[in-house]
Amino acid sequence: MPVWLRRTLISLGVLAVVAGGAYYWLIVESRMPSDAAFALDIGEIRRMVAATPGDKPASVEVERVGAFQFPATAIVAGDGWGSRDMPVFSFRLVYPDTSIIVDTALNEELGQGNLVSFDADAYARMEAAMTSASLIVITHEHMDHIGGLTAHPDLEAVLPSTKLTREQVENPARSVPARFPDGALDGYQPLEYEQYRVVAPGVALIKAPGHTPGSQMVYVQKANGEELLLIGDVAWHFRNIELLRERARLVTQFYLNEDRTAVFGQLAALFRLNQAEPDIAIVPGHDAGVVDGLLEAGILTLGFSVE
Repeated sequence: MPVWLRRTLISLGVLAVVAGGAYYWLIVESRMPSDAAFALDIGEIRRMVAATPGDKPASVEVERVGAFQFPATAIVAGDGWGSRDMPVFSFRLVYPDTSIIVDTALNEELGQGNLVSFDADAYARMEAAMTSASLIVITHEHMDHIGGLTAHPDLEAVLPSTKLTREQVENPARSVPARFPDGALDGYQPLEYEQYRVVAPGVALIKAPGHTPGSQMVYVQKANGEELLLIGDVAWHFRNIELLRERARLVTQFYLNEDRTAVFGQLAALFRLNQAEPDIAIVPGHDAGVVDGLLEAGILTLGFSVE
């Protein structure tokens, strides 16, 4: 074999190994880091909720406002390049005389070029429900969870009922292209808490930075005893929890700027919780299968019951 050909083949082989290694690291690799950890004490959360008097929510309603489509490997590293639905949800906790909104989706303008579907009627119901809600909380800063709030036509009226955390307020770049109007948050007093915080009868916030600095989960205990854990985008699909696999590193490190180790710790904690407490309905941020199953079981109700 000529020297030049041998050298060429060796060079091509090195390039193939490098390219293959980069592909694996960016798209496929998803091992649990040895230092991943997250404390999720469901017993303590239940005790805090039990100590808070008042009627718990009678029902939990959900609106599917729109949907994205992502490659499967963007959702669960190594799952291939087929398209997967990423629906955008808003939840409403219904009390005898009031309601709470969890996540406010996004309007069609914010989703332009990204959404593959948008339900204007669902968005209108969600927007109307925000006006009458006694509390609005956001699982994290991204536009498909906070966009309905930033774009609300009567923001001045709904802000007093909104409990944004300090981390959510201090990281506006995470919400782009969703933005609050200039001066809208002047004088706003954000919510501050260390680990868990009961915000209403049957409802507790769980601080979970990682996906974003202001990421949090929302524990809900209904009046009939059913429990839900709305985890925002700690996991996009339940498969992340089942397999203990994160999104592809190309997404988490170069697009979302996640704390990947923190998210792995949260996935492990949710996996353990699901093993120990399978009756708690863990609801990832964009999993149609989970939501459809909870609708069929009657744990969720489709559509906000507002005029």
